[in-house]
Amino acid sequence: MALAVVVGAGAGAGSVVFRWCIKTFTRLLSGHSDYAASPGADNPHLPWLGPYFVLLAPVVGGLLYGPLVSRFAKEARGHGVPEVMLAVAQRGGRISPKVAVVKTLASGLCIGSGGSVGREGPIVQIGSALGSTLGRLTKVTEGRMKLLVACGAAGGIAATFNAPLAGVFFAMELILGAFSAEAFGAAVLASVTASIIGRAAFGNTPFLTLPDFHVDHLAQYGLFAVLGVGAAAVGVGFSRFLYLIEDACDWIWRGPEWLRPAVGGVALGLVLLLLPEMYGVGYPVLQKATEGGYAVGFLLLLLVGKMVATSLTIGIGGSGGVFAPSLFIGAMLGSAYGIGVHHMLPHSAGAVGAYALVGMGAVFAGAARAPITAVVILFELTGEYSIILPLMLAIVLATAISRLLTGDTIYTLKLRRRGIDLEGAAPGARIGTQRVGAVMEPLPSPLPVSTTLPDAADLLSLSGHGALPVVDDGGDYAGVITAQAVAQALAEQPEDAPARIGQLAEAPASVLADQPLGQALHTLLSSGGTGVPVLDSQGGKPVGWLSHQSALRAVHTAP
Repeated sequence: MALAVVVGAGAGAGSVVFRWCIKTFTRLLSGHSDYAASPGADNPHLPWLGPYFVLLAPVVGGLLYGPLVSRFAKEARGHGVPEVMLAVAQRGGRISPKVAVVKTLASGLCIGSGGSVGREGPIVQIGSALGSTLGRLTKVTEGRMKLLVACGAAGGIAATFNAPLAGVFFAMELILGAFSAEAFGAAVLASVTASIIGRAAFGNTPFLTLPDFHVDHLAQYGLFAVLGVGAAAVGVGFSRFLYLIEDACDWIWRGPEWLRPAVGGVALGLVLLLLPEMYGVGYPVLQKATEGGYAVGFLLLLLVGKMVATSLTIGIGGSGGVFAPSLFIGAMLGSAYGIGVHHMLPHSAGAVGAYALVGMGAVFAGAARAPITAVVILFELTGEYSIILPLMLAIVLATAISRLLTGDTIYTLKLRRRGIDLEGAAPGARIGTQRVGAVMEPLPSPLPVSTTLPDAADLLSLSGHGALPVVDDGGDYAGVITAQAVAQALAEQPEDAPARIGQLAEAPASVLADQPLGQALHTLLSSGGTGVPVLDSQGGKPVGWLSHQSALRAVHTAP
């Protein structure tokens, strides 16, 4: 808990430094504190160039951060969150401390020179690197190291967006991928500490100021549901387009990597010249869209422009997040949709801004499949409880449709393209690449569902396993019975305890014989006993037993 507070303080301080870097570099390279607030204006430092200075700004920025990333921390390239997820899943939470410094400077230069990316990815990587460094210095266990990394991510999100709850759920939903009382408590401490520091530096205001929205008509719920479905398609499309552009940049570029951001900055500069609203993160543009300040045609142009500008920034080797661009794209989609339905149903459609707000959360949920984070952060931005129901409806639909459309998110797709499966074994690991069927033990004798609790207790005590398979009267697999479940049932009052084990049989997550051992280990480690049954390829009949010992024997059979 004490270390979580220290990590939160470090993430909060890192957020202050990072935002100062963004503002400083933006002023130096554009002459404005946020050029997106006055798109098309001249640079007061170079008035003779007029608006054409945007052709040079990304090139100058690329010349500065390109060699920095290439020389000191290649993992600082891109949006940062996938690297943190990989560190937690397969590297014991170990992140190089130099990532924090390089990411701060590189992302600050990238955004300040016009890179159309967000600041949440960098601050997550910065905070996580601080947590990992503190964990190494204090020599904590691997589990605590991962937790400190998540605390750094929570603190970074909390301080950057002034959204402490969103920071907690972002860390648990995306970084850890699991919930526990200890993880929640530590993440809360880090998030609150970082928020206090962030509010002391930036004030107690959210990064967006949005008007109050209300649902005035029941028909609006149907309209929000349709928006959620459309937002899922846009979120998935943004993910695919992002990596399509990155592939194109990889195919075109044949020079040294340190020069790639500067040369690619010429293409980014052309985009900024045509659509200067794409300069930097773009929060002023996003806010104006929620207030109904743009026509439908221009909103759709901004939506497509953001996809292009963000994808190009990442593709040329820029450093920045995709969370804020997802919110931007969602706001443009929602505003355009809201204006359209308002024209068709003027008496029941409601305020345009409500659709922009819901679109923000739904597109992010469609891209990242983090519904809890999406709901919480939009609620914290507005403080308006009445929007929660349509927001939840659209976000859940967007998440479900996204899962039907693709198995990956905007974060995991980056790793999958590099041949990395977060649920599998780490590259080069001595255990995990084998198939379960090659290392499993013979199936223990199953128990009929009619077995009494005392008999099941005797058989479990003699079996050497903490769980045994259960079959129904027809001999079909019905689940497993664990020693823990039997002990709890026998300890209850006699009138409450079931007479037969059929009422206690549980169906654990499936482990298949042809499944990679690296994936099956996640199920084994989370099971209540000392092993789990292995089902055939159709997943219907148990054919073996996977225990911790049989998994470790795979080390001797590894190539």
